[in-house]
Amino acid sequence: MDTPKYQRVLLKISGEALAGEKKFGLDFQVMARVAQAIRKCVDMGVQVGVVIGGGNFWRGVKNGEGYIERTRADQMGMLATTMNCMAMADVLEHQGVDVRVQTALEIRAVAEPYIRARAIRHLDKGRVVIFGCGTGNPFFSTDTAAVLRAAEIGAEVILLAKNIDGVYDSDPAKNADARKFDVISYDDVLARHLAVMDSTATSLSMDNHIPVLVFALKDPENIVRAVKGEKIGTIVRE
Repeated sequence: MDTPKYQRVLLKISGEALAGEKKFGLDFQVMARVAQAIRKCVDMGVQVGVVIGGGNFWRGVKNGEGYIERTRADQMGMLATTMNCMAMADVLEHQGVDVRVQTALEIRAVAEPYIRARAIRHLDKGRVVIFGCGTGNPFFSTDTAAVLRAAEIGAEVILLAKNIDGVYDSDPAKNADARKFDVISYDDVLARHLAVMDSTATSLSMDNHIPVLVFALKDPENIVRAVKGEKIGTIVRE
């Protein structure tokens, strides 16, 4: 069996990634491949926490601005993340993975309320814990929620699965000469205003000394490669 580089990780997946080519809703074929990769990590003995965005259903600022008060729009986004968490939990269970969903907003009929000690106990028992509702507060992104949960559970690394295969000095979709970084510091990401995570999330990861590995989710096996320490994507660190 492969030996993982990390023993406890926090995987951040965007809601849009779960929609696949549809761009909205859920693509269960994509989710099945992601679940297979997570299962392989669990089989290696890795403890996995997951934070999922909600942009495939609702983005608070984008969808609500000018029509819905910001706090309420963000709360709607938190509920969107919960739908994704429930769906991902079901797909993982079909793969034979033991899962718990915890939410920052109390929705006791469908998920446990987030309690740090309980989350760590689940992880220690080999269960995947999916964290929903972001931080539970408006004006904070699910990227920030991912860093917060990573700090709380003592994750060694944040695996940031995106639609792009790393961090570039400019948008590779607009600039064919964009240069990809193998390693970059938090300070450089903030100074260059690079679109890795929002500035709050980047600062929080820097303050808590948690490296962030950015890689493409197009091939979900990259999750396994990241856990094994293979050279993929871009690492953001001190």
